[in-house]
Amino acid sequence: MIKLMKSDITKRQKDLLLVVYKYIKDSGYSPTIEEMRENLQVVSNQSVLDLLNHLERKKYLQRKEGIARSIVILPLGYEILGKPPLAPFLGLTSAGAPTEAIEIPGEWQTLSQDVSKLNSDIFLLKINGDSMINAGIDDGDVVLVKSDKEFVSGEIVLAEVEYASTVKRFMSEDKPPFVYLKPENPKYPLILFTEKVKLMGKVISVLKKGTWKQVN
Repeated sequence: MIKLMKSDITKRQKDLLLVVYKYIKDSGYSPTIEEMRENLQVVSNQSVLDLLNHLERKKYLQRKEGIARSIVILPLGYEILGKPPLAPFLGLTSAGAPTEAIEIPGEWQTLSQDVSKLNSDIFLLKINGDSMINAGIDDGDVVLVKSDKEFVSGEIVLAEVEYASTVKRFMSEDKPPFVYLKPENPKYPLILFTEKVKLMGKVISVLKKGTWKQVN
């Protein structure tokens, strides 16, 4: 006889996780300790901190040290709540000449459960320009970006070029120009890889007519 494993989250921990979810969904920010304490109707901040520590240890959420309002719900947290994942909408980036990515604080979007490779460090960007049209990324599309430190040749990436951002295909070859960023529109030039180019993340999905599709 197979014995089913009981969830290791307590009712109080789940209550707090739901408070965090609703606060992020409604305001775009994670709640402060005081706001969580008020929503849970408990007296001490330490009670909230203890619950947060348990949730973090069990991989339901994550906090970034030294950053205010930095609670991120992890995939297991969304699963236990039965809620769709959320991703921050950071703003506008270029699929043309590199431009500054404009942050739009407090704006989030609900993601469907089938968005691939979902993890705690993802964000959305709206594309401005037509340099990636042959990769199926058009002007005005929204892309889902996963922050990363390791990249494979051929992946579509968000790159910082001299403090401006752009979406291009990362290429690394054994022939000149060796390492470069490639637009998917022949009217745009290659961007050679120098010390002024930094890869920020991988573009893993694009929103097309209300449906998320993988990029290739």
